[in-house]
Amino acid sequence: MNGTRKPVHVAVYDTLADWETGHATAHLARAGFPVRTVAPTTASVTSVGGLRVQPDLALADLRPADSSLLILPGADLWDAGDDLTPFARAARAFLDAGVPVAAICGATAGLAREGLLDDRAHTSAVPFYLAATGYAGGERYVDADAVTDRGLITAGPTEPVAFAREILGLLGAYEGEVLDAWYRLFHDSDPRAYAVLEKAGAA
Repeated sequence: MNGTRKPVHVAVYDTLADWETGHATAHLARAGFPVRTVAPTTASVTSVGGLRVQPDLALADLRPADSSLLILPGADLWDAGDDLTPFARAARAFLDAGVPVAAICGATAGLAREGLLDDRAHTSAVPFYLAATGYAGGERYVDADAVTDRGLITAGPTEPVAFAREILGLLGAYEGEVLDAWYRLFHDSDPRAYAVLEKAGAA
């Protein structure tokens, strides 16, 4: 694989939702993208499932120019105060620099509060969840599994596979019929899709 790919950075913080990023990170790594974790500090964090993660770097040391993508998983902390606001600000810096961002579940509310969903098509768990943030983007809400608009991917908490599909497609990890087959295998359990992935060396 291409050893010159810039890393994908996955935000990790206490109460992060374990199940929301695994499909994306596993298959990005298989496609040759280094995956690195970034946290408020380099102290370990604990997911909602009790997994302890030792971060690769602190948020203050993250630069958009050094990254292919910033992934923001959901976490209870997104709706419990301002602890994760610095990650929403980092998302703004990434988008301003032309580097994509992918947010799922509670992270979408964090981006709504930051104003990043006001002028982009987006989705989340349900419209009223984002409406509660007081954001101005309600008319841009799309009732879909996952949405990509101008470098920003959003998804609700029940759609980690659709979230991963958008990420894999945006970064070119899988494309065309291979990406379609990947989604059919992992989302629809379509056994015919495996042969397509196997032929492409993506199984």
